[in-house]
Amino acid sequence: MKSRIKRAWSRAKHAAIFAAIGAGIGGLFGRKTASSGAAIGALVGAVVGENRASSDQLTETVKEKVSGVGSSDE
Repeated sequence: MKSRIKRAWSRAKHAAIFAAIGAGIGGLFGRKTASSGAAIGALVGAVVGENRASSDQLTETVKEKVSGVGSSDE
């Protein structure tokens, strides 16, 4: 359950950040472009957040396995 919440939080956080950046860049060109920029930014941010959360989880798993191998050698 904790990993699902962490993944959802990562997606939401990155989506909000990228939406703000997309809206800011789109706002330089016009109101409609700001809206489209925010939507595209949110989509990209959600994908980045999902991949980042997945890679963090993979890193944790690898660290646990490597530390487990080292402790059994001693």
